[in-house]
Amino acid sequence: MKAITGRWTEKELDDLILESARIVDIGERIAFLSSLLLGTGYKESTLEGSTERPEELVINLAAVDCFTFIDYVEAMRLSRSFTGFIEKLKKVRYRNARVSFEDRNHFFTDWRDSNGDFVEDMTGKAGGGHAVRVEKMLNEKEDGGNWVPGIAVVRREIDYIPSLLSEDVLARLMTGDYAGVYSEAAGLDVSHVGIVVRDNDLTFRHASSKHRKVMDEDLREYFSSRPGAVVLRPK
Repeated sequence: MKAITGRWTEKELDDLILESARIVDIGERIAFLSSLLLGTGYKESTLEGSTERPEELVINLAAVDCFTFIDYVEAMRLSRSFTGFIEKLKKVRYRNARVSFEDRNHFFTDWRDSNGDFVEDMTGKAGGGHAVRVEKMLNEKEDGGNWVPGIAVVRREIDYIPSLLSEDVLARLMTGDYAGVYSEAAGLDVSHVGIVVRDNDLTFRHASSKHRKVMDEDLREYFSSRPGAVVLRPK
């Protein structure tokens, strides 16, 4: 295992995770934990492993991409200590907690299929009559190649809510929901992910590649120019 704890010591993280565990409301717990990472730098490819190189469990709280950001938050919200966080991260990031490249959840909807004990797909319910269902060959590009070489192509049904989100749809979103930006590209479910936070307004908290950090943006504005949203809700 490789652990980079960023601005905290392991003892400080232990205390923060225990503090968060006392927050009864799951959404508020996620909001608290994700707020700790605001301002953290954006960095791609911090995980280590491939079909040719053994996977290593990596914790890097000093630099995250959009998916490792929600990985860490979800694993923390299920934990009561730093040691527990390590074990939960294995279950959140990998199928059956097997630390291997092949078992890593490479796609957002892998969470839905692999981590049904932790999250449920709320896209259809949140979208009401607005949700659209499509079938995709996940991981297969239009030219027949793969987005993630060495990972099997999977036929998968994906629900998404079109980008012009109505007020009744927005009213159904809850703090702590994990929201993915639906991708129209062949073989992809989403192109980006983040967390819904209801504060004074609806906020999209995410690791932004454009701004190179974890930040909050207005959710309505952010999704108005995107193809749609996929919503997973923590249990």
